[in-house]
Amino acid sequence: MAEHNNLYQYVTYYDLLFDRDVSREVDFITRVYHHYTGGELQSALEIACGPGYHARAFARRGLQAVGLDLSPAMIALARAKDTAEGLAVSWLQADMRHFHLDYPVNVAFCLFDGLDALLSDEDIIQHFRSVADSLTPAGLYLIDLTHPRECSFENYFPFRYFTEKNGVSVEINWATNNPRYDLATGAAHVELEMRVNDQGDELIIHDAANERLFFPSEIRLLARLSGVLQVMGWYGDFNLSQPLDYSPASVRMIGILQKKE
Repeated sequence: MAEHNNLYQYVTYYDLLFDRDVSREVDFITRVYHHYTGGELQSALEIACGPGYHARAFARRGLQAVGLDLSPAMIALARAKDTAEGLAVSWLQADMRHFHLDYPVNVAFCLFDGLDALLSDEDIIQHFRSVADSLTPAGLYLIDLTHPRECSFENYFPFRYFTEKNGVSVEINWATNNPRYDLATGAAHVELEMRVNDQGDELIIHDAANERLFFPSEIRLLARLSGVLQVMGWYGDFNLSQPLDYSPASVRMIGILQKKE
């Protein structure tokens, strides 16, 4: 498993850059659960949760929420934000390949390319089995990945993220090394640079990790090999009416998997 461990130590700057309104994603996950099961969502697990934006959003709506991340620093930040709001999210610092919940949830989700840290087929299969063990009967697992027009064997589109708030500016340039995916392994070595100006104090952070490229056919096969999940559908945005295609409205690659009976 590969992580941008250096970047994730600077949780305050990471949070400043990526904190946002996630209600659209939370609405979509809620609707997806009702669409595929006919039931009302009552509990959710955010995998690779970082600061836990979605887990806390579900908790605000009165659901049982769990956030899981490998980074102790991210979990500490998520727990501090949870406490400050007076919420009751359960936080778990664990490897996404090997984890166990105290109680099963209706839906699990892994957003913002969190899945690409799992580099081998064995990693993915073990991850799928841990997820399925954590789901209620017919529970769902939602994965969110970059659209193939931006990340493919022929192209890795460089990403830039920037914000400036209260005298602090944070910029991340992702894929500074013009990475290419290995044709045999489907993995790329990806470098990034984060630049911070905090009240005039400047900081430059470099990091690198391997990332795996996924396509729907691979996910379908690996789910089948896991023996516990099956692919139900693909979407191009957080919108049940938007299929995964190459139209301008299709901006993400979102897969819906379901626990087998």
